[in-house]
Amino acid sequence: MLTKRIIPCLDIKNGRTVKGVNFVDLRDAGDPVELAKIYSNEGADELVFLDISATEERRKTLVDLVRKVASTINIPFTVGGGISSVEDVEILLQNGADKVSINSSAVKNPQLINDLAQKFGSQCVVVAIDAKQIEGRWVVHLVGGKVPTELNLFDWAKEVEQRGAGEILFTSMDNDGTKNGFANEALAKLSSLVNIPIIASGGAGNIHHFVDTFKDGKADAALAASVFHFKEIEIKTLKKELKNSNIEVRL
Repeated sequence: MLTKRIIPCLDIKNGRTVKGVNFVDLRDAGDPVELAKIYSNEGADELVFLDISATEERRKTLVDLVRKVASTINIPFTVGGGISSVEDVEILLQNGADKVSINSSAVKNPQLINDLAQKFGSQCVVVAIDAKQIEGRWVVHLVGGKVPTELNLFDWAKEVEQRGAGEILFTSMDNDGTKNGFANEALAKLSSLVNIPIIASGGAGNIHHFVDTFKDGKADAALAASVFHFKEIEIKTLKKELKNSNIEVRL
């Protein structure tokens, strides 16, 4: 049985880690390099670094910061934000990223998923999907959740798998930052539709939420930010509790 993964997420704006609620009202959460080191030492399985304003500001990811973070950790490292070409990915991989996460660029140019999977392998390609419910429909949003599309979450998830994505990082915008739990119904449906790992994101508030997303949401990994950044949940404690709930994790 595959172990479930716990993944802290560093949302980066102006070189600092930030965290908001429903993608707005951002507050400072610390130095990304320091946080990365702490999470690596505490037993996080992976780390995600999202340069959340790169797409909106139409610039590339902060490569220097990526290099600094990569040099302090010894766990798999996924980088996203402002990636729109094979060349962008080459630069990030050369500077310490193990995987890349693409979102807006994948929707605007779905062929990019095929190209990246072909060049670097599916294991390197994470497609992030930000979606919120509008009139009972899960609608995919772009540019840090600011731009709604015509795409439906489940149809898009199936397409990205067919194009070669190795994982899907699904963030429920409705749940993000609320600490009311993950969108487990949508996660379970996603899990039944695709055969690649699903990372749950948006809504972690306590340890039970992680238990629920692994059991009810069928998630393969759970990503969280503020509960880790502000020391509301310690990763070691979380993993022990998951183990006690018969969820396989790497201790």
